[in-house]
Amino acid sequence: MSLVSVINFLLIAGVLQGFGFNLVTFGVKRKFNPTVLYLNLIVLAISLNNLQAWLRYKDYLGSLITWGLIEEHSAIRFVLNNLEVPWHIFIVPMFYAFTVHYFRIEDKVYKYIKPTIILFVAEIVIRLGIIVFDFDPYMEEDSPLITKWFFIENIINLGYSLFMFLNACLIIFKKHYLLDYIVSYDDLNWIKWFVRLGVLNIGLWGLALLFHIATGERTAYLPLNFCTSVLLYWLGYQGFYKYTIVSDRISLRSKIANDDILTKSVSQNGNEEGDDFFNEKHQADFAKIKAHIVKRKLYLDPLLSMEAVASDLGMSKSYFSKLINSYSDYNFSDFINSLRVKQAKKFLSNDEFSEYTIVAIGLECGFNSKSTFYSAFKKFTSVTPTIYRNQF
Repeated sequence: MSLVSVINFLLIAGVLQGFGFNLVTFGVKRKFNPTVLYLNLIVLAISLNNLQAWLRYKDYLGSLITWGLIEEHSAIRFVLNNLEVPWHIFIVPMFYAFTVHYFRIEDKVYKYIKPTIILFVAEIVIRLGIIVFDFDPYMEEDSPLITKWFFIENIINLGYSLFMFLNACLIIFKKHYLLDYIVSYDDLNWIKWFVRLGVLNIGLWGLALLFHIATGERTAYLPLNFCTSVLLYWLGYQGFYKYTIVSDRISLRSKIANDDILTKSVSQNGNEEGDDFFNEKHQADFAKIKAHIVKRKLYLDPLLSMEAVASDLGMSKSYFSKLINSYSDYNFSDFINSLRVKQAKKFLSNDEFSEYTIVAIGLECGFNSKSTFYSAFKKFTSVTPTIYRNQF
């Protein structure tokens, strides 16, 4: 099997995967909003563009003629042979629109949706006009005018996509003041890496266009089609996963803000027998620590440190640590994690939050990763969060 055949196989597999992604996410109505819409439009544009490319690489017109579905010298064959829809023009603008909605700054920047649609329609109208002007059912190759227009169209679209890509980069890497809200829920490293890899894809587009102009070979776009599929289909899944977590965290944070479930739920287990450290003053200081952490919900901060809390309360680190160890029977880390687990248990046992992801619940309860959440939860409950939720 040749390399071209392998790439063609992977190309159509990616197309089917893309359509599957659209069907699944369109069915998740609870999560469907402009952010998910633009994410789906990215994947749909890639799927349609690569399906069109795959059909041309596989010479689908020759197959239709062989099967007797169309005649070799006919108007239908000429139109189909020269009609290509520039689906790729939507990919970068939809990515830009997705990012501004994901960052929740859609009211602060221009989304370029209308100009993109106008450019898309104009290019189709021009191509149809050329097909009518240069119509010749006996012409077996692409119309010379269509070939010239293809190069012009690609140069225009590459320039426009580069402009949109640079706008997205400017927001992500430079305009940090626009991202203050979202960075409290997501560090955005995943999207920064996609932007960096996007540079590679735009570079491949430029090289493919130059190679096509020089040689006339359309196969120059095969590596670009494949790399774009791999990059942006994964962006689709990663983007939907990240968006789901962020949207859940935003909702959960508003619930936690009005939640006093932990105010009276922290145990105080110190054994006072035979130890002079246990007295009313130290017990009052521990109560002060507990109230400070619980009422201010400091346990929700994944970067919370013992030094910071001790400093806030004007206590030495050693005294603070001994109070925690003596009166809670935990070290500081376990004491904080016990509060986080209790908060998580409330969400996992409440049917109101059954559609929220477990990862979002863990992150919003103060854990910095899925693995640390699962580890701590099992330590304090002897079961995983998934098993615990299923009990309810």
